[in-house]
Amino acid sequence: MEWYCQSFAELSAKHMYQILKLRQDVFVVEQDCAFPDIDGIDPEVWHFYGVDNDEVVAYTRLIDAGISYSAALSIGRVVIVPEARGTGLSYELMERSIIEVRKLFGNHDIKIGAQSHLAGMYGKLGFIQSSDEYLEDGIPHITMTLKGE
Repeated sequence: MEWYCQSFAELSAKHMYQILKLRQDVFVVEQDCAFPDIDGIDPEVWHFYGVDNDEVVAYTRLIDAGISYSAALSIGRVVIVPEARGTGLSYELMERSIIEVRKLFGNHDIKIGAQSHLAGMYGKLGFIQSSDEYLEDGIPHITMTLKGE
């Protein structure tokens, strides 16, 4: 597995296509959720992803404070290919994403909008629920926070 952390301008057309397809396949098609995945912030954030056998298999957006949350960094669009679920890749992706977002923007709090059923996974990484449950695009979510050191 090769890992990349790139600005929007640095992404190759091939990788950007694979990233958008993976996000669409999981967030729109698999989760049966019509929502604007291409939401206008991709050019403003960093893209962290893993490539295996020339295919993007894991991805997150790394977001500075002031874009998703006013006073916290964020990691969003967390996704891996369906066939890699249950292999530990999600944990590796998040562990690496935490390191990368703090390298880019400093050792600050990180907030995520987590699908509620994934709270246990994020909890194992140190995230703590910091909001009541809310619906986002018809899917139950909670905000979770990982404190800066």
